[in-house]
This record gives sequence, C-alpha cells and structure tokens, in this order.
Amino acid sequence: MINEALREIDRGSAEIIDNERIEKLLKAYFEEGKTYTVKAGFDPTAPDLHLGHTVLLQKLAIFQKYGARVQFLIGSFTATIGDPTGKNITRKVLSKEDIIKNISSYTTQAFKILDESKTDIVYNDDWLGNMSAADMITLASNLTVARMLERDDFSKRFKSNTPIATSEFMYPLLQGYDSVYLKSDVEIGGTDQKFNLLMGRQLQKAYDIKKQQAVLMMPILEGLDGVQKMSKSLGNYIGVSDAPNDMFGKVLSISDDLMWRYYELLSDKSLDEIESLKKGVQEQTLHPKKVKEDLALEITSRFHNGEAAQSAKAEFEKVHAKSQIPTDIAEFRVNEDIWICKALVDCALEPSTSQARRDIKQGGVKIDQVKVSDDKLQLSSGEYLLQVGKRKFAKLKVN
Repeated sequence: MINEALREIDRGSAEIIDNERIEKLLKAYFEEGKTYTVKAGFDPTAPDLHLGHTVLLQKLAIFQKYGARVQFLIGSFTATIGDPTGKNITRKVLSKEDIIKNISSYTTQAFKILDESKTDIVYNDDWLGNMSAADMITLASNLTVARMLERDDFSKRFKSNTPIATSEFMYPLLQGYDSVYLKSDVEIGGTDQKFNLLMGRQLQKAYDIKKQQAVLMMPILEGLDGVQKMSKSLGNYIGVSDAPNDMFGKVLSISDDLMWRYYELLSDKSLDEIESLKKGVQEQTLHPKKVKEDLALEITSRFHNGEAAQSAKAEFEKVHAKSQIPTDIAEFRVNEDIWICKALVDCALEPSTSQARRDIKQGGVKIDQVKVSDDKLQLSSGEYLLQVGKRKFAKLKVN
C-alpha cells in the first residue's frame, strides 16, 4: 500500500524535496493509524477558479486518501501585501471586502474536490495579524538580503532597476512562518513557489519545532492551446464555474496529446487505469474521442453533476455531429446600432474586442451561420444569431 500511495503522490509532480519524510508519514499512517498534515496556501486573488487552480486541490485529495489532514490556508493576511507574480511586478493588493468575497468562492469550489471532513480551513491573519513589531523583526532576522535576491523574480527586478518594496521581502517569510505556526508535515505548491515553500523548511528549523516539512511542487497546467499556461487573460482556460455545455465542449477541444496531461493532473482515475486507456488507444481498441469524452464527462460531473454532464454530451453531439443549433441560447438586447466586436463581447462570446477582431479575421465568427469577414461591421435594427467557433452561440436583438 505504501508503494501505491507514493506512486499516486508522485504522479504528475515536478519535484519532491524530502521524499523520505513522506514515506515515513505514510508508514506511520498505514501501520499505526497516525494522521499527518499537508498544507497548501491559496491567496484569494480572484473569485473565479479555472482547472489550472485545481491541480493542487487534486493532489491534496490524493493525500487525504492516504491519511492526511489538509490545512487549506487562506492567505487573508498575505493577500494584503501583494506577492510578486514572477512578471517583474507586484500582484494587486486586495481589500478586506474582496478577500471575504473571494474566500467564499474558493471554499465552495474546493469542496467539490476535497473531503470536507478531512480539511481544516485556516486564515493566516489569525496569527500573523497578532504579531508584534518585535516578532516581525525576529522573523526578518532569519533571512539575508543576499539570499532573498536569489529568488528569480527579485533578481530580475533588481538587475533591471525595477522597484522592490521592503514589504515584498516579508512575503516569503510570512508564508514560511505559516508552516511554523501550523507545524505542517508537508507543503505543496506550484513550481513558481519553490523559494517560498523552502522557506517553510528553513523557518521550522530556525524556530526549533522538531520537524521540517517535505515539499511537493506541481507543474503549471497548460491551457487549451497546449502551449501557454492556463489563464483567463489568454482565453485558453476552462473555468470551474463554466456552464456544463461549455465545460464539456472545451475539454473535448483539447488535442489528443494534451488529453493525457489532463488525465494525469486532473482525473480521479488511477495511474494503472490511465495506462490501460493509453494502451487501448495505441492498439486501436479504443478511439481517442471516446477516451476524451470520458474525461469531459468526469470533469463536468465533478463541478456540476452526472445528469448535467450527460445532457452536455447530448447537446454537443446535437450541435457538432449533426451540425444543428443548440436549443438553449442566451438572448441579449441593445437599443442602438452596435459594432460587431463589441456585440460579441457584450454577448459574452469573446473576452475582448481585440480577440473578437482576431477571430473574425481567422474566419471563426458567424452571423446567422454565415462567416463574417468585416471586423468593422455595424449591426443595425434586427435579430441576429451570433456564433464564435463551433460551440459559442448567442441571440442578439438590436432595436
């Protein structure tokens, strides 16, 4: 059982530091029934999550399966500082109102994946907010400026003379201190968080809490294009709150190669089950489309339900296999002539007018099932069936 657990925990990971400690924790669980803690931090920077955000949640669920109690850490204090994003800028500082709103969304989505009975939701302002000036100075004494500049994004900004606020140096220390306060056994995060994750190990040793957490890093999930990371700003994402039809269709749109990456990082199927599917595709006893459909059903069922997933599958087949128009199309109304690109944005078919322009030029936009080539087109009085790609539709009435 320990080997099976280690294999599932290692699945899809980019790097594990102190795998021996994880093995000891698992051994204590299987032989003595001892639970252990796995921490993951989530800064509530946005209310809406996409599948890229759920990669960590999937890994936490695996740990829960093998005896872990998850410390689901909401960075309610650190979100008020602003963590560097890795893009030579500082992430936007959130207000308390934004934090409260976003936390509600995070936890609602998280428990569609995690076992709530094995999860402790903790907020780091409960302890960081009570630290005195002396406590902060003691914490800061554990790290030199030279060491801090080893962090890649800090180093780049320093070399380019881009300002770095002193408060930003505190961020990794505060994240590390979370592990001291919580006495975490394991912490997981993305590969872009390596410096901060290792800080937890360093501070646990400095504060002599008699343990050093193991660290597991997960890769960044590629978006629908299979190249760039999943991102709302890039328009290559599958939102956790997407409608069932959209979610199902987006999963089916990924390439056959990318499908296996999504299976590895997002599916509940075991590695052996996935290997069996791969073998079936290679030996041509399984069609890749059927395997991809099963993945789309699994993911859509997770965030909605089985009935909604089956309905999405039927609707997809109706629209795409039989080239029919969907039965349920959102309707919009405007009271004056409107530019086609703005209409596509207002009808939630495009994220921006610039993306709408690109799709029109690439032949991906239709009006009443006829391709549009003029990105300066003005829609006057009338009713229009707008379509972007194969699965996005909207009805627009211009008065």
